[in-house]
Amino acid sequence: QVQLVESGGGLVQAGGSLSLSCATSGLPSVLYHMGWFRQAPGKEREFVAAVSWSGDRTYYGDSVKDRFTLSRVNAKNTVILQMNSLKPEDTAVYYCAANVPSGIVWYYQRNNTYDYWGQGTQVTVSS
Repeated sequence: QVQLVESGGGLVQAGGSLSLSCATSGLPSVLYHMGWFRQAPGKEREFVAAVSWSGDRTYYGDSVKDRFTLSRVNAKNTVILQMNSLKPEDTAVYYCAANVPSGIVWYYQRNNTYDYWGQGTQVTVSS
């Protein structure tokens, strides 16, 4: 059974920091890309960040670039999204997702390219 479990969400003041973790288990391959997306009420799901299976490539959405850092600890099947300088507009439910390579190009910023999703964790940034 595949599981992606996010943790670390919560309430923080603007300018503060949070660290989100996503622990994976049961994936059919040890080689899988990971992504983070977020969705605010009434808005579409938005790409936040992604990291390749080897960890040598990372990508960020324009709205979080230079504030968020994504890393992975393959030995622990975990990815960590470090979020600094948080703004009220960062308020959303954050989801991690896994893409198992299948010979098709990995469009890291497209949510429909991911095969498995976590249940989401709420991040609220107060002004």
